[in-house]
Amino acid sequence: MQHFKLVISSISIFCLLLISFSCQQNSTENRDHLVFRYNEHANITSLDPAFAKDQRNIWAVHQLFNGLVEMDTDLNVIPAIAKSWEVSEDALTYVFTLRDDVLFHEHELFGNKRTRTVNAYDFEYSFGRILDDKIASSGRWIFKSVESFKAIDATTFQITLKQPFPAFLSLLTMKYCSVVPKEIVEHYGNDFRANPIGTGPFQFKIWEENTKLVLRKNPKYFEKDASGENLPYLEAVAITFLPDKQSEFLQFVQGNIDFLNSLDPSYQDEILDASGKLRKTYAENVNMISGPYLNTEYLGIYIGDSTNISSHHLLRKAMNYSFDRQKMITYLRSGIGTPAIHGFIPKGLPGFANIKGFDYQPETAKNLVKQYVEETGNTSPEVAITTNGQYLNFCEYIQRELEKIGIKASVNVIPASTLRELRSKGELPIFRASWIADYPDAENYLSLFYSKNFTPNGPNYTHFKNAQFDEWYETALRETDATTRANLYTKMDSLLISEAPLVPLYYDQVVRFTQENVEGLGINALNLLELKRVQKAK
Repeated sequence: MQHFKLVISSISIFCLLLISFSCQQNSTENRDHLVFRYNEHANITSLDPAFAKDQRNIWAVHQLFNGLVEMDTDLNVIPAIAKSWEVSEDALTYVFTLRDDVLFHEHELFGNKRTRTVNAYDFEYSFGRILDDKIASSGRWIFKSVESFKAIDATTFQITLKQPFPAFLSLLTMKYCSVVPKEIVEHYGNDFRANPIGTGPFQFKIWEENTKLVLRKNPKYFEKDASGENLPYLEAVAITFLPDKQSEFLQFVQGNIDFLNSLDPSYQDEILDASGKLRKTYAENVNMISGPYLNTEYLGIYIGDSTNISSHHLLRKAMNYSFDRQKMITYLRSGIGTPAIHGFIPKGLPGFANIKGFDYQPETAKNLVKQYVEETGNTSPEVAITTNGQYLNFCEYIQRELEKIGIKASVNVIPASTLRELRSKGELPIFRASWIADYPDAENYLSLFYSKNFTPNGPNYTHFKNAQFDEWYETALRETDATTRANLYTKMDSLLISEAPLVPLYYDQVVRFTQENVEGLGINALNLLELKRVQKAK
C-alpha cells in the first residue's frame, strides 16, 4: 500500500512538472512575437553613447538613448527630445525648446520616484562630457565648429557656432549627442558602459559580453504612433554574438534570429540567384528589402611616401582603368550595388553628379603602365593590396586584372582590426576600405582628403594634399546656399578623380533579410537599425 502511494505520488509530481513545462513552453511560444532577435559578429564594446563609433555600438545605443533631434527614414532632421528649434539669421545660433515629458529609465539613484524628467542642463552636461579629455570620446570632433553651448533654463538649450555649418543639425542626430543623467554617470564612472541609463524606447536588462545582450521595453517612453499608441510595440530585443556569418545564416534559416543585415559571400549564392532575387527556397518565408546606402567601397592609395611605387600618378590611374566594375558587381555581389564609375560621393547626396569617373578601359590602362615604365625605367612594377577576409574575392579579381595590364600584384589578408590600425599609421601602400556616412552631407566624404585631416589625427588615410581642394573644402564649410555648396562638392569630387588617390569600387546598397512575420523594420540610407516601430505577427 505504501509502495502504491509512492508510485501515485511520483506520477503526480511528474505530471505537475510536465504540465508546468508545457505551460512554460506555451508561454514562451506565445510571447516569441514580442521579442526581436538579431546577431552581431563582433562584441559590442560599450553601451555608452560617448563611444558610439562602430555600427554594432551605434545600433544598441540607438535603442537606449535619444538626442535633441533624430533622422526620419528619408534622412530629414526631425524633433526628438527637442520639440522645436530656431536658427538665427546669421546661422550661428541654434535655440532648442525641449519637451517636458521625457523621462530617464528607472534607477534607484533617482530616489523614490526612480526616474526624473530630462532638462536642458542634462544636455549641457552630456555635451561637455564628450569634450572632456578624461573621457576621450571618439565623438569630440562633432563640436569642432561649436563656440559654446548652455542651458538657458530647464527647457531651453542654446548652441553657438564659430562659423555657419549647414550640416550641423545632421551632426546632432549622431548618437554621441545623446542625453545622459549626470548622477548615474558619475556613480558608475567607467562602468557606465555596462550600466546605461537613457531615455530610449528600450532599457538595459542584461549583458554577458560576447554572449548575449537583452534590452526590455521602456514602459514610460515618450513617443506614440499616429493612432496614439505608445511605442515601442516589442517587449524586448535580444542580441547574440556569433562571430561566424555562416553560422548566423543557419540560425536565421532555422528561425532563431529575425534579421540578417547585409549580404555575405558565405551565403550569398545560397539565398540569391544571379539576378539578385530571392531563390524560390526562401521566397515564401523570407522578406528581402534593399535600397541606397551612403557607403562607398574603395581601395585607398597611400601617397604620402613617394618611394611607394603604387603612389605614382600613372599607376594610380592605370589601376582605376584596369577592371570591369559592372562585371565585379554582377558576379561577386549578385548585382547588389552600383559600379562606382563617377566620383567618391555616393548617389543620394547633394554633390553627387554624373561626372565621368573611371570605367573599364584596359588598353588605356596598358598605355599608362607603358608610360610609367618609360618614365621610371622600372620594367616590373609591383603593388601590394591589403584587405580583410570578407573582401578577399574583390581584391583577387582586381589582382588578376592588374596582371593583364602589366602590374604584378599581391594580396595580403589580415584581421580587420589590424587593417584599421596599419591604415591609420600609413603603413599600407594600398588598402581596402569603406566610408559609411555619419550624417547625410557630402562633406562627410570629402573630409577624407582634406590635408588637415591626416591620420592619425583625422580620416585622411591616403595623405592626399591639394591646395585647390583645401580651398574649396573650407569655402564649402562656410557656404549656406545649398546649391552653391553642392557645386563645390562636385568640383572637389572631380578633382579627386583627376588625381586618383583612390580606386572607387562600388556604391553600396542596404540589404536586409527578415522572417516573414516581421513588420515595420524598413530601411534608410544610413543603415540605422530602428526598432521602436517593429512588430512581429504571431
